[in-house]
Amino acid sequence: MNKQNFAKQLIKFIDESPSNYFACINSKNLLLENGFTELLESDTWKLKKGGKYFVVVNDSSFFAFTIGSKKISDTGFKIAGSHTDSPSFLIKPNPEINKKDFIVLNTEVYGGPILYTWFDRPLSISGRVFLESDNPFQPEKKFINYDKDLLIIPSLCIHQNREVNNGVAFNAQKDTLPFITIDRENNFSFKKLIANYLNVKEDKILSYDLTLYSREKGTLLGEKEEFISVGRIDNLAAVHAGLLSLIDNKDKKNTCIVAAFDNEEVGSNTMQGADSPVLKLLLDRISNALGADEEEYQKALSKSFLISTDAAHSIHPNYLEKSDPTNEPKLNYGPVIKMAANKAYITDGYSRAVIEKLAKDAKIPVQTFVNRSDLKGGSTIGPITQSQIKISGVDMGIPLLSMHSVRELAGVDDHYNLYKLIGEFFKK
Repeated sequence: MNKQNFAKQLIKFIDESPSNYFACINSKNLLLENGFTELLESDTWKLKKGGKYFVVVNDSSFFAFTIGSKKISDTGFKIAGSHTDSPSFLIKPNPEINKKDFIVLNTEVYGGPILYTWFDRPLSISGRVFLESDNPFQPEKKFINYDKDLLIIPSLCIHQNREVNNGVAFNAQKDTLPFITIDRENNFSFKKLIANYLNVKEDKILSYDLTLYSREKGTLLGEKEEFISVGRIDNLAAVHAGLLSLIDNKDKKNTCIVAAFDNEEVGSNTMQGADSPVLKLLLDRISNALGADEEEYQKALSKSFLISTDAAHSIHPNYLEKSDPTNEPKLNYGPVIKMAANKAYITDGYSRAVIEKLAKDAKIPVQTFVNRSDLKGGSTIGPITQSQIKISGVDMGIPLLSMHSVRELAGVDDHYNLYKLIGEFFKK
């Protein structure tokens, strides 16, 4: 596959996935198109060797897997983990605020966005809406991608804030509320807006999980179109690379899994997040469905390996002093192995050696990242997953600039090489 075409596929996937829910919907559609069978958590699972399956958890995470021809006690599980969520703003209940006829929506920051990057650009809303039904435990559910330039967070003009270019501290309850309309009669209803879009009655809406997203489409840029510019690269690029690696994997001996958790940006401690038993329960069910006993299952875990795929930091040409002096990842120089003495990443000498050898044999360039010793970095699903399951693993991802901006920047080569590396991992 041409690497630029692959990058365009990623851009299309992200543009069509404005929220974690649509990331799962679009992943589900890709899996179904490629012969995977959807499983329900409430059903009895009957798995067979060579089978291709997936399960969606709470609409916002999914786990896709293929059953290998060899026993799991001989090969273990090959797992590529990622997450479907990205920093954004959640829309609160009763969100309408009237400020001198200007209607703004009350929001709450989700994760760690770079706030100023959300200003002065067209925004809209995406997520899920729950409607009244006869059964309180089974409300009707609708997914919504409000396909319209709907909202904006306007900046304060420089004439009223002369120090703006010297740096501004934003108050998330005051400064980042999106503006939607002028309402002289004071009768604007957010629920009514949603109801009209979904063609349902307003009084049937019980609740919603909705977030803001930028309406600006992704693009390739650079002299050679070597860069990917789009939102939510962190971490939908890893979801996309893992998913396509699994779909395209022609080797059938290993049992391979793509785990796309939710809520990594806020700590992962939900039932669909990595800090839950969700992956362990999946492995248990696969093992049971294949007829493996507890001893064989424990043997399988001892031979398993996790690649926790999440975005890494590229050196920044305007802020070179922010990077480690001897480990300097760059865009389009290869996927990045991430290490940290405080174990914010799970990479150790053994797991790094595994990836270095896989990459060397496949002639895929890789880089290493560590934080400056005087700066604290982030973390990933890697350590959280290891706290739930005893499994060897590595943290890695493609290098980014503008991480957690509303629009991030990645390398075309890096995304393609991550896809190839995960594919090599699934085959070995």
